[in-house]
Amino acid sequence: MRQRRQARDTRRAREFEAFVAGAAGRLLHTAALLTGEAPDDTPRARRLLSLALAHTYACWDRLRGDDPYDHARQYLATRFAHGAWHQYGAPGRPPAHPDSALAVLGPQERLILVLRLYEGIAEEQVAALLGLPRERVGTVCDRATATVLHPPRPPAPAVGGAKVAPS
Repeated sequence: MRQRRQARDTRRAREFEAFVAGAAGRLLHTAALLTGEAPDDTPRARRLLSLALAHTYACWDRLRGDDPYDHARQYLATRFAHGAWHQYGAPGRPPAHPDSALAVLGPQERLILVLRLYEGIAEEQVAALLGLPRERVGTVCDRATATVLHPPRPPAPAVGGAKVAPS
């Protein structure tokens, strides 16, 4: 009995290690896109990834043929969505890195855009995952795509050195 459990635990660990070796890089990139961090400095994205992988490992035996990548990605997305206001969008929190193409987007827009365009998840699935109407997901994705493709212009400099009165 003990040897059988030990063999099962060893097999489980090997399967999970193989999964992590193949999926961790892409999941980290997804998390970095969500958090809007610089590619070479991703502490929040790494924390999200660690939580998603830990949750996936805890559920590994219950996956029974389900895609572990999909499971980890769903957890990553929902964890980001639930904590987005507190960690990534609240006043006083670090904003997206200014060099990020997605820096002009809010957390919900980044989440929907990344899931739809980078991860290739269908609009209906994103809506179900986030608990939003399908039409809302489509609208947010369209608006976010337009914003990324045509970012807002910075304010024009003052002409002739004139100072603008504070409002």
